[in-house]
Amino acid sequence: MPLAVGSDAPAFTVKDTNGNTVSLSDFKGKTVVLYFYPKDDTPGCTKQACSFRDAVDDYKRNDVVILGVSADDEASHQAFTQKYNLNFPLLADTDHSLIKAYDVDGGGYAKRVTYVIDGNGKITKVDSSVNTSTHASDVLAALGL
Repeated sequence: MPLAVGSDAPAFTVKDTNGNTVSLSDFKGKTVVLYFYPKDDTPGCTKQACSFRDAVDDYKRNDVVILGVSADDEASHQAFTQKYNLNFPLLADTDHSLIKAYDVDGGGYAKRVTYVIDGNGKITKVDSSVNTSTHASDVLAALGL
């Protein structure tokens, strides 16, 4: 069961698509959309990532950060990013530490769950009923943007 709205978002430090170290604390003061997905370059995950890619300007205009998370490694994330021209970071959770901390373990992969985290590190929204084709616009609407 996903973490509850109102709870503190678990802190993390992992590598992103390009091998950069990323921590939740890097985004203090900003809204973060942290979306978990099962696997790079699969049909549903590709639709979901491309929906965020296509809406990234709306997120940036509203100072909202998008971070995708799966158990895939940096090389897989790089190939996925290049193939679909993704314009936001993917986090490599190869040891499943984020997947476990955010309670989205699907038995070796991440369940498809999205958390919205406010600038103070509190979870403000949880979406576990994701429509992969419209997810980015659904999250924007939930944020009132």
